[in-house]
Amino acid sequence: MDTMNKSDLIDTIAEEVQLPGKTASSIIDTILNAMTETLVKGENVEIRGFGSFTIRKYESYTGRNPKTGKTTLVKAKKLPFFKVGKDLREAVDNKK
Repeated sequence: MDTMNKSDLIDTIAEEVQLPGKTASSIIDTILNAMTETLVKGENVEIRGFGSFTIRKYESYTGRNPKTGKTTLVKAKKLPFFKVGKDLREAVDNKK
């Protein structure tokens, strides 16, 4: 498997904990919705050993359309940022 997507995660949870797929799907949806709502409020999400999600604010700037070459104003924005936790970083690094 090159990439784990949401349905793969649901299948894994259902299999590992021996839950019906619908229940595992509901659990994953609840977790992701809670994380999204927290980030939308401007708060951080921290899962010890895994990592933390924060919101980074970017100021507006003048950009250039690569197709046309025209300059354009890029609006200020807020984007989620993930910082990997120590345990996850070490687990991935030791798998080399």
